[in-house]
Amino acid sequence: MKRRGQSALPERLRYSNKANRTTGQAKAVPTYLHLARGNQAVLPPEFRREDGRFSDTLVEFFLNEFTKAGDIVFDPFAGYGTTLLVSESMGRTGYGIEQGGKKAKYVQGLLEHPGHLIHGDSRKLLEYDLPNFDLCLTSPPYTNKSDDENPFVDYRQKGFGYGSYLEEIGRIFSQVARKMNPSGHVVIEISNLKKKGEVTTLAWDVAGVVSQVLRFEGERVLCRDEYGYGYDHSYCLIFSKP
Repeated sequence: MKRRGQSALPERLRYSNKANRTTGQAKAVPTYLHLARGNQAVLPPEFRREDGRFSDTLVEFFLNEFTKAGDIVFDPFAGYGTTLLVSESMGRTGYGIEQGGKKAKYVQGLLEHPGHLIHGDSRKLLEYDLPNFDLCLTSPPYTNKSDDENPFVDYRQKGFGYGSYLEEIGRIFSQVARKMNPSGHVVIEISNLKKKGEVTTLAWDVAGVVSQVLRFEGERVLCRDEYGYGYDHSYCLIFSKP
């Protein structure tokens, strides 16, 4: 006659051996990225002083990781169009929004589908005729805690604090979440900042805000010889749809 609870004993004895335990932890993925810098598109002289582009290789890396040919890629802060240009060259369809009129006109002149770049305001993302996308790959405008210019209008308006910046980031990526396909991803390249002895935990603060509307999956650290914001690296924050 089997005694009550007897069948559980072998399992308890098995678990007492650490070699038999399963942790349930996710498989580790490479954290540090060492990618070649540079861009195929050479900026006109009028733009070179403000060349803050991420490299073509960064876009290629994440397109290979999260997309396939024919997928739609979106950049709400298109800048000089790196995300869109590399997407087109790799057989993806790129869309973007750029607030600066001169930048937008320049990028439209380079694109195979110039109408895919909208000269507009990413804070009004849902007002534009954009398709749902498979990957959002972007780097938002940076700001320090002590700055009072509005980064979303090329820093032309004063009286805009750090708290307001984070609120706007939250609103933008709340709209991004609504335009994502169910299996889509968001990658945000961003850095913490050092300025005159003050540290702004920009990357971590943005991660916290965006995590309220998207699922945070982790980060890749993009290593650089020099970066220009007090650090030798930035973070590629990775999110998926909840």
